[in-house]
Amino acid sequence: MSTLALPADSPAAPPARGRVPGNHGIWAGIGCEFVEFAVLFIVYFVARAHFPADFEAGSGRLNTLAGTAITLIMVTSSFFVASSVVSLRAGRRRASIAWLVAGLVTALGYPLAKYLEFRWNMAQGITGEAGIFFTVYYYLTLTHLVHAFWGILGMLWVLARHSTGSYSAENHGGLEALASYWHATDIIWLVIFSFFYVLA
Repeated sequence: MSTLALPADSPAAPPARGRVPGNHGIWAGIGCEFVEFAVLFIVYFVARAHFPADFEAGSGRLNTLAGTAITLIMVTSSFFVASSVVSLRAGRRRASIAWLVAGLVTALGYPLAKYLEFRWNMAQGITGEAGIFFTVYYYLTLTHLVHAFWGILGMLWVLARHSTGSYSAENHGGLEALASYWHATDIIWLVIFSFFYVLA
């Protein structure tokens, strides 16, 4: 007895095997982002190799609570954005929009937490001139914050398009592209958190 196969673009059909989520353009951008931070991480290791005492002392002066809060914000926001993609693939458009709004609101906590952390740093005399460790720390974290701002702007753009019905279960490459970029930015933050707040 023959079975009725679901069409490849059916909301109930799983994504095609081997298909790249999003689009090639976003992956080129993610590749550039990874190369940029790979260079910065090399700078981190070179500086750490030359000034081990400064890095060991500097890590203890950072606000670990702020770093942990940002980590939770990034991971939670990534989960919400991923849930938005999963919901839309299942044909649940309203749930997808709700998850994306949750991801955006959570993501906005990152620049707020970073601002409060920097204010705390200034009050403790921790500036970019406080030593090589803090010079590298500010350069890396501020560069990451810029990439996060791009991700937040991307969420606003995708949410605007999503709200007007531009995405569907069959066509949602823009939402996947956003999710891919945000996950990549999340992964980079996890490395930064480990290097500065945990391992230094």
